[in-house]
Amino acid sequence: MSESGVHLWSVGTEEATSLREAMMAVTRQARRHRPAHGMTMTQVGILGDLDRHGVSTVAELAERAQVKVQSLTLSMNRLEELGLITRRADPEDRRRQLVELTEDAHPLLASDRRQRDEWLAQALNTLPDTERGLLMLCIPVLRRLAETGGEAQPEDG
Repeated sequence: MSESGVHLWSVGTEEATSLREAMMAVTRQARRHRPAHGMTMTQVGILGDLDRHGVSTVAELAERAQVKVQSLTLSMNRLEELGLITRRADPEDRRRQLVELTEDAHPLLASDRRQRDEWLAQALNTLPDTERGLLMLCIPVLRRLAETGGEAQPEDG
């Protein structure tokens, strides 16, 4: 947006589609470079969510994953069997369950992230300096888009 408040360049659906498809292709490649720990993406997603947000109710996990509570049941059961999460009654409302990571989950998550990060670093280092630099400049913009859900925000924050 210019100082006058007029957009200097707008994005149409074709450009948005191209960007979405490119981001999803990179995401698929990163998923292919996960360790062979036998867990589903849903299970790893639950662990990652708990690592980012801390102790949560099952309803909070489902809301952040945009799924129904029932669809997490099998994954939660498996993670508990593996000793990666614990569930306990919420002391404020005994009907609710609180879910948290166990100490065993942290090294597994670190390994999963490290392997994908190593692949991405290697892939990025195959790019020319200019392209790699452009991608690094995109990081704060993409984070802002993800955090705001695309709602208008000032460029500085």
